[in-house]
Amino acid sequence: MKTYDIAVLPGDGIAPDVIVEARRVLAAAGGPTLRYTEYPCGANCYLETGDPLPEATVEACRSADAVLLGAMGLPDVRWPDGTEMRPQVDLRFLLDLYAGVRPIYLYAEHHCPLKGYGAGDIDFVLLRESVEGLFASMNGGIQLRDETAVDSMVITRSGTERIARYAFELARDRRAERADGLRGERDTHVTCVDKANVFKSMAFFRHVFDGVAADTDIAADHAYVDAMSLYMVRRPETYDVMVTENMYGDILSDLGAGLIGGLGMAPSGDIGEDAAVFQPSHGTAPDIAGQGIANPTGTILSAAMMLRWLGHRHDDDEAVAAASRIDAAVTDVLAKEGSGTPDIGGTMKTHELGRAIATSAAP
Repeated sequence: MKTYDIAVLPGDGIAPDVIVEARRVLAAAGGPTLRYTEYPCGANCYLETGDPLPEATVEACRSADAVLLGAMGLPDVRWPDGTEMRPQVDLRFLLDLYAGVRPIYLYAEHHCPLKGYGAGDIDFVLLRESVEGLFASMNGGIQLRDETAVDSMVITRSGTERIARYAFELARDRRAERADGLRGERDTHVTCVDKANVFKSMAFFRHVFDGVAADTDIAADHAYVDAMSLYMVRRPETYDVMVTENMYGDILSDLGAGLIGGLGMAPSGDIGEDAAVFQPSHGTAPDIAGQGIANPTGTILSAAMMLRWLGHRHDDDEAVAAASRIDAAVTDVLAKEGSGTPDIGGTMKTHELGRAIATSAAP
């Protein structure tokens, strides 16, 4: 059995409570040995030390086998320019975590605001390029005399090629899972989401994407980002893998979460060549912190993503099997009447849902 060192960044608000449940489920699911070390980071860290992301934390994340991160930031803790503390975003740039992987999967019919969609009917991945795009202006925008502010969109050939290649590799993996009966049937394809009809940067993004697509055996198509916000509501079942610019992905991934029960149901991974950080898509929700009603599912599913990534990276079948047990446990528990926290129509407390999933995930 292999052993992995996991850096844990507990986060702010509800984050520490849901991280506890993710660790509970990881322990119950078996698989490799995980050695956890917690490191300070976030808005509370800033209030205590004056630094939301200490250098020692960055180096620990760089040397760990993987990072399990809780949501960070508090609405009242801001930089002098009015922007919030965002150490989780800073980590993406510092560790070159270029692939923002946002799975969108419907676990139960009553979680979806759209009629006629049952468990598994919505199943796609939104992939955002996470170190370029409009976010590349972060900390570097210009404000002139309290009259004008300017941020820049940055698209490079190398950055777009690698995120496009990641998208096609992901689509190929999903096709193999369908062949093995591990995923529902649908057409395997990658959709490039852009605004190529208006912006030169987006026309270039599409051009580079098309060059990568030409060298693969996976079907490819395109959609403008404004149209995609309609298509995701009208026919979400038709999509498999989407790839897009950073800001567009940030917005569309929240829309995707709305299709499956909200941000509490949405996991994510920020993945690079040498490091990866796994975290729920939701925020810190300070308004419900300490009430025991936060949904731990997104964090638990992010932990399963972490196990699967470790398994593929290190050829560890036990890690992959444990991840699959967690996914199956979430499906099993949330299929039951009244299961889930109040945000998805259930009556369970945070720890009750975590324990139920842990029990179901045990080998």
